[in-house]
Amino acid sequence: MPNGANNRPSMRPRGRAIEQQRLPAWQPILTAGTVLPTFFVIGIAFIPVGVGLLYFSNGVQHFELDYTYCKTSDGKTCADKIAEAPGSSCECKIQFNITDSWKGKVYVYYGLTNFYQNHRRYVKSRDDFQLLGDVKKTPDQECRPFAFQSLNATYKEPIVPCGAIANSMFNDTFQITFSNSGKEVKLLKTGLAWESDKRIKFANPSGFDPANASGVFLKTQKPINWQKPIYNLGLNEPGNQGLVNEDFIVWMRNAAFPNFRKLYAIVSDDQEFFRYGFAAGNYELTVSYTFPVTKFDGTKRLMLSTTSLLGGKNPFLGIAYIVVGCLFLVTGIVFIFVHIKYGKTTQEMISVTPQTPY
Repeated sequence: MPNGANNRPSMRPRGRAIEQQRLPAWQPILTAGTVLPTFFVIGIAFIPVGVGLLYFSNGVQHFELDYTYCKTSDGKTCADKIAEAPGSSCECKIQFNITDSWKGKVYVYYGLTNFYQNHRRYVKSRDDFQLLGDVKKTPDQECRPFAFQSLNATYKEPIVPCGAIANSMFNDTFQITFSNSGKEVKLLKTGLAWESDKRIKFANPSGFDPANASGVFLKTQKPINWQKPIYNLGLNEPGNQGLVNEDFIVWMRNAAFPNFRKLYAIVSDDQEFFRYGFAAGNYELTVSYTFPVTKFDGTKRLMLSTTSLLGGKNPFLGIAYIVVGCLFLVTGIVFIFVHIKYGKTTQEMISVTPQTPY
């Protein structure tokens, strides 16, 4: 044996129970007496939960209005007008009716279809340091081709905020008038974004002054598709200006699916007819129509909705609980029938000998 052969480390595991596989183990014996009660308990528990979820969902008042092809006074659609003149704005009016009075706080949403905010390159097209107020740094390369605006052949300035998400920000505006009284419904533009987003992910540059908001944004350009620069967002709304504007923050939180809705405003409850909810009656919606959707076969909707303890109107979860509960009950009943007709007792299953039939 060569020298040093006895000094090689042993490959034998140490004598601990876990390494020698001497730990105690427990293996359940799944019998009809243990499995069937589980099916019935789950079924009986899920169905009442699903009914409760449906009850809360059905208690939510909801109204939806598609205004993709709303028409102007001359009978032409706004979609056609802004297609002919990209970057322009169009105004249209739509009459609608709320048949029942609503109770509780009312939220105003805009909805888009066939708009893929979940596309990989789109999701990455932003600069988080810029959104935190560092507007003087060179935009992140992920923002390209929405990172710089060329002013001439040799000089360009950074776009703030840069990237495809910011550039495509929804910019239609709504005005709702209660026809019964002739008064405009007051819409609040604060309290829309997640508080964590507003505190942690977005901030205005150091020295930002609402009275001279453009000062800290010198030598920067607005996104190509925007009508006005970032420092003019929420200009008359204290604490809701510039990069911490809540419309902007809400848009920057990407939707997971191509058909989605986002919060636009909250109906103020300090006005007549709306102190305890939303009054029944006739309304007129005035839309400043700017955001194009027909070129990607999308649609636009305005939605009014109350909420419940569990959020907005969404019957899916309640239906899912009821369906799963029913499936467990039906499966349990089928297994009982099979057990009665073909099953064996626990003692017969344990007492197995070489002579036991297969």
